[in-house]
Amino acid sequence: MTAPESAGAAKRVDVLVIGAGQAGLSAAYHLRRRGFVPAGPAGGSAPDAPPEFVVLDAEQAPGGAWQHRWATLQMGTVNGIYELPGEPVPTADPEASSREVLPAYFAGYEQRFGLNVHRPVTVSAVRRGDDDPHSPLIVESTGGIWAASYVINATGTWTHPYWPYYPGRDQFAGRQLHVHDYVSADEFAGQRVVIVGAGVSALQLLDEISAVTDTFWVTRREPVWEDAPSSRHLADAVAGVAERTEQGLPGTSVTRATGMFRSPWVLRAQARGALVRHPMFTRVERDGVRMPDGSLEPADVILWATGFHPAVSHLAPLRLRTRQGGIRVRDGRALDEPRLFLIGYGPSQSTVGANRAGRDAAVAIVAERRAPGRRR
Repeated sequence: MTAPESAGAAKRVDVLVIGAGQAGLSAAYHLRRRGFVPAGPAGGSAPDAPPEFVVLDAEQAPGGAWQHRWATLQMGTVNGIYELPGEPVPTADPEASSREVLPAYFAGYEQRFGLNVHRPVTVSAVRRGDDDPHSPLIVESTGGIWAASYVINATGTWTHPYWPYYPGRDQFAGRQLHVHDYVSADEFAGQRVVIVGAGVSALQLLDEISAVTDTFWVTRREPVWEDAPSSRHLADAVAGVAERTEQGLPGTSVTRATGMFRSPWVLRAQARGALVRHPMFTRVERDGVRMPDGSLEPADVILWATGFHPAVSHLAPLRLRTRQGGIRVRDGRALDEPRLFLIGYGPSQSTVGANRAGRDAAVAIVAERRAPGRRR
């Protein structure tokens, strides 16, 4: 499909939001508050009608990535919940499953604020319709083709798990899985599980799995533990990530940016003797992992808790990636394509950061539309 063909068949909309997780719903809420209304089926409002937005979401149901978290991730242990703008998270039993409570919260939120999310709709490409920097961007999706004055990309990372390459990985006779595919510790009972990673998910699952079977925890770097994060420490970490993002550098690991803290799950793992860090193995073999000292650690399962990368492959036609592999973004806006906002990206990956980025994108769009010579 060529760009001119796409543009000719497109439904027109002022703002198109891709993704209905925390960042996408925040953007939609703030657009709604500032006078935007959900687009009709055909798009293209009359000249004197309110500006329109549309939200496209690839999921079958509301809830973003929360609906795919493991069943035993409870409300009392989930990391970094922050309410959506304008609606508190309902009080819940700390032992309730987050994948039950939070998708219901998201569904009610969409309905209360009339966000009219289109789903399941997968976006395959975002491209320029022509060389005019003020023309709409063309968005190709399973729900049709849209021409949008602005695109707010809020696709997160959950659909793009990161699997680091290690020699011999394909020769392992046991099971390998990523946190993305984890269901329950019970399925590993009686097996030896190597857990790779130092982030929150790795430590939560180390605690959970070590309660039912033998675990062996490896990380690339020696942990440096702190009792609790300070607001200054977190602010410095966010500023560092923002600087990297503006330069078009790929994201750094969460633990490198924010440090490692003695959370309740860390203390539980430590109490049962499971919080014993080993250096990263040098290769994977049929029956286990080969350690730097030459010893072989037997394993039945390797769990890769190695994080996620931004899910932005649909933006490839815009050719925004730098040689270092990132996209240059400042204050949520792509520096090399001003019609595009990336939220829940770089420094706004936290839930509170996603909320702010959604608001900031809406504010920037409204201000620009009101300026002389505004884009439509």
